[in-house]
Amino acid sequence: MNELNKAAPDVFAAARTRRSIRAYTNDPVPPDVLREIVEVGRHAPSGSNIQPWRVHVLTGATLSRLGGAIKSAFMSDEPGHHRDYDYYTDPVFEPYLARRRACGWGLYGTLGIGKGDHEKSKAFRARNYEFFGAPAGLVFTIERKLEKGSWLDYGMFLQTIMLAARARGLHTCPEASIASYPDVVRRELAISSDWVVVCGMALGYADEADVVNTFQPERIAVEDYATFMD
Repeated sequence: MNELNKAAPDVFAAARTRRSIRAYTNDPVPPDVLREIVEVGRHAPSGSNIQPWRVHVLTGATLSRLGGAIKSAFMSDEPGHHRDYDYYTDPVFEPYLARRRACGWGLYGTLGIGKGDHEKSKAFRARNYEFFGAPAGLVFTIERKLEKGSWLDYGMFLQTIMLAARARGLHTCPEASIASYPDVVRRELAISSDWVVVCGMALGYADEADVVNTFQPERIAVEDYATFMD
């Protein structure tokens, strides 16, 4: 097993080695391991224990069908697709704008995609909808009527799954891009319109040979976000 896919021995190592992996090997995730990772999410905390999450765990033909349907809509610039919610402010303001640009430019620079190269940019973006070739894909939904507190709970659920994946030598990539085509997702997975598509997630073994997995965005220092007070 390559270095990138070594299992994290504790939660600190899991958190430090968790990053968005955008290329995966063809090795399938054992069904019992996949179930174990998803099942540990039930231990995530939620306000008054309402547990607002629902996840669709996709492999094989279902994963291919959903990915193909979203990719087709994206590549053909099919009109009428909108998120169920706003992910970013409009406009994005500082210091968040600079961080977002550094991440985007850094990723595209790693891939050799120059500014204004729309063809290569679109081709890479299309890989989002194929779950970056991962053997497993997760789609997360939440009831439309729930409030912001439940969305905070949802973030803890997602992180629990991502850390559990690292503990089993697997990697993930949370994908807000999947939520850009909520009607396609609901159609393909037979989900009611009462449910908002939160995001998707690729899950599998990282392809160490793919250059995209060498990219790691910088993190701000603890002094930049934490105040320690006696």
